[in-house]
Amino acid sequence: MPIRALVVDDSAAMRTFVSSVLESTGDFDVDEVGHGFEAIRLLPRGDYALFVFDVNMPDFSGIELIRAVREQPRYSRTPLVVMTTEGRLGDLERARQAGAQVVITKPFTPAGLLEAVTRARELGGAD
Repeated sequence: MPIRALVVDDSAAMRTFVSSVLESTGDFDVDEVGHGFEAIRLLPRGDYALFVFDVNMPDFSGIELIRAVREQPRYSRTPLVVMTTEGRLGDLERARQAGAQVVITKPFTPAGLLEAVTRARELGGAD
């Protein structure tokens, strides 16, 4: 059975890229949304086993979204990858402190994304 993933990024091109890379493996079934509030609405209805979030979004930052997800017991250890265009150490550390297992800096390759997902799944305790 495919792993259910949620990709959240305000860039449609980036959402499509990430979803395509994940789905191309045959291991993932991906939902994608463009805003943090949309993601929050999906959480109760989804049974997600992986999250991939952008940090910089207009309505609800990726850091806020991580915190909101981690507050829910069912998602407290779900593997979570954060994408950012900013490689500043402070931003990376804030994402990790909020609960992201892995932070990946844009631009990245398909192989880099899959490596980040694998690391997050190992750190998050996924099978």
